[in-house]
Amino acid sequence: MSQTPNDPAGTTHQFQNFASQAQPQKSGPNVGLIVGVLGVVAVVAIVVVAVMALG
Repeated sequence: MSQTPNDPAGTTHQFQNFASQAQPQKSGPNVGLIVGVLGVVAVVAIVVVAVMALG
């Protein structure tokens, strides 16, 4: 069973279609990850303050 290779540079028209379908990569930071890390840091800080207050 042979498959034909998918070469988007085969013709100019095929390449233009391929380039227009490509999604641009986001170079900015992931906001969800930053919010999650800040949440974890806040919880750890609260626990540390509670342990120090009880100890």
